[in-house]
Amino acid sequence: MTEQSTFFAIVSRMKYIERWALMRSARPENLSEHSLEVAAIAHGLATLGNVRHGRHLDAEKAALIGLFHDTTEIVTGDMPTPVKYANRGIRDAYKDVERSAEDTLLDTLPEDLRPTYKAIFRGDPADEDDVYLRRLVKAADKISALIKCVDEAQSGNVEFKTAEEGIRAKVDEMAAQMPEVADFVAEFLPSYGKTLDQLL
Repeated sequence: MTEQSTFFAIVSRMKYIERWALMRSARPENLSEHSLEVAAIAHGLATLGNVRHGRHLDAEKAALIGLFHDTTEIVTGDMPTPVKYANRGIRDAYKDVERSAEDTLLDTLPEDLRPTYKAIFRGDPADEDDVYLRRLVKAADKISALIKCVDEAQSGNVEFKTAEEGIRAKVDEMAAQMPEVADFVAEFLPSYGKTLDQLL
């Protein structure tokens, strides 16, 4: 008899994890929505890198990393950024918690599938392309957060004003280091917040 695995049933619970727990949102955002957006943006960033900047990145892998980048939050919940980065001790402790949550999730997979998903979750620090790809996924994560702030501002919610300023500064910093991010910010970001009629 085939042994059953709970991995994908657990991953499907991302839709129950609400983001921005300390903020009043005009429209709630769950982890599934965020992960899909991060995956799409990460794919776009990798594609920009390949087409315009002479890179040889696996854009599909970037999307896959984006889809799974926050799965540990199914176990840990969404830790608000001001808490997560309040000091080095909390940040380091939370990294340990995240690593433990990754182990917990990976242990729910059949043994023969674990190496594949471990590579998605953790990557290879010796592989320069993989390291850069993960930096792009982090940039996509920040861009997604900035888009949320823009959406909230468009809804007349001033709750995200300070968050938007901090996140925009971080995205600008990433754009100065990664030309793909600069391209995305210049060409794609301005369209967010517009109505469907304006977009089409």
